[in-house]
Amino acid sequence: MKCETLDVWKRSCRLSVEVYKSFQEVKDYGFKDQITRSSLSIASNIAEGMEKESDKEKVRFIEIAKGSSAELITQIYIGIEINYIDKTRGLNWIKQVNEIQGMLTGLKTNIRSKIE
Repeated sequence: MKCETLDVWKRSCRLSVEVYKSFQEVKDYGFKDQITRSSLSIASNIAEGMEKESDKEKVRFIEIAKGSSAELITQIYIGIEINYIDKTRGLNWIKQVNEIQGMLTGLKTNIRSKIE
C-alpha cells in the first residue's frame, strides 16, 4: 500500500503545509523548528512505515506518527498561549490532528488484523 493512496497521509501533509506557511515569518527559530518538524514527522512516518516489508514494522511507524501528533497538539496549545498561533486557527489544527489520530488508529487496527 503506497502512502499516496491514504487519506490520512494526504491530510497530514496538508496540515504540515499549513503549519509551515503559518510560521514562515516567525523569528523564534527554536519554537518554529519544533512545531514544523513535529507536523512534518506525522506524514513522514506514515510514508516510511508503508514502505516497510513487515506489517509489524508498519504498525511501529504508525505509532511513531501518533506520537508526533501528540507532540504537535502540545506545541499548538503552547503556541496559542504565547500568542504565536491565533486561537481559532490553533483549535482548528487540534481538531484536524485529533481526526488524523483517529485515522491512524483505524489504519493500525486494519494492519494488525493481518498480523493476527
